[in-house]
Amino acid sequence: MENNLSIGTLTASPGEKIQGMLPIPHTEIEVPVTLVNGTGDGKTVLITSGIHSCEYVGIEAAIQLAGELDPENVNGSLILIHPVNVPGFESRYPTLMPGDNKNLNRVFPGSQEGTPADRVAHFFEYSLYSQIDFYIDLHCGEIFEDLTPYVYYVGAADETVSRAARQAALHVDVPYMVKSTATTGAYNYAGVLGIPSILLERGCAGRFTQEEVNADKKDVINILKHLGVLPGAPELRHRPVDLTDLVYLMPKRHGLWYPDVKVGELIAKGQRLGEVRDYFGKTLDTYHAEYDGVVLYQSATLWTDDFCELITYGKFAETTGMTR
Repeated sequence: MENNLSIGTLTASPGEKIQGMLPIPHTEIEVPVTLVNGTGDGKTVLITSGIHSCEYVGIEAAIQLAGELDPENVNGSLILIHPVNVPGFESRYPTLMPGDNKNLNRVFPGSQEGTPADRVAHFFEYSLYSQIDFYIDLHCGEIFEDLTPYVYYVGAADETVSRAARQAALHVDVPYMVKSTATTGAYNYAGVLGIPSILLERGCAGRFTQEEVNADKKDVINILKHLGVLPGAPELRHRPVDLTDLVYLMPKRHGLWYPDVKVGELIAKGQRLGEVRDYFGKTLDTYHAEYDGVVLYQSATLWTDDFCELITYGKFAETTGMTR
């Protein structure tokens, strides 16, 4: 019995895969969960998607992985949730949890006495984090964002935890990697608790392609091989470049956003990034880059307000030697 993998009402014995809808305590929410309990000893890895409800590349990748992973090939165990924010996913309600309008990735550690988003976060801490050794959170740009692929790893954690997360992130086939110092996200808070964790960003704008889904799946499998959960050696691909000092640029005033740059574009200090205008075409504010760097994501909608960043860009770490 001690080798069983149990989450709430679901239990998988060694060598067994179990799938089902799992009720989140003290809510009306049920989430699709797959438990893969391997035949050999190893780490327990949590893989989530759809914490932000309309980020479809990660959601589809997790669904396909849940169907394809075989417990006969697993050393340790896997917990997959695909997706987490089911109410938002089913209502096509981007980013937020319907009913309380909270961003689930901003409420950790949550509360059993709070709103639905708070209670989901509380469930993570007390039902999931207590039994995992590593966490992979699959994201992409929301329906209102353009994004170039990159990966975060936890930074607000013990150095050994952050180092283990970074080593896993090095096996992700994306151009850039960022050490996050946030604490309130699902993967961030796991890092605070001592669990090495990463967040993978790939895809955007309410779309997904099988090519993007396959890339996500390959990255997850590479990490699982790196952790010894799956057999074989990870494929060695190019190493993500370190970015630092990210600027999450919010608009000074609400209005219409006209960017001058594209995601993935290298930018120079002082370069014009775009402007916000009013309904009559009058320029309200113009924005310029604070430093040389690269654009990671930006708003893809004409209207802009306090809901999302105009643009987010990062600086190349000095060790990379990269410039515009």
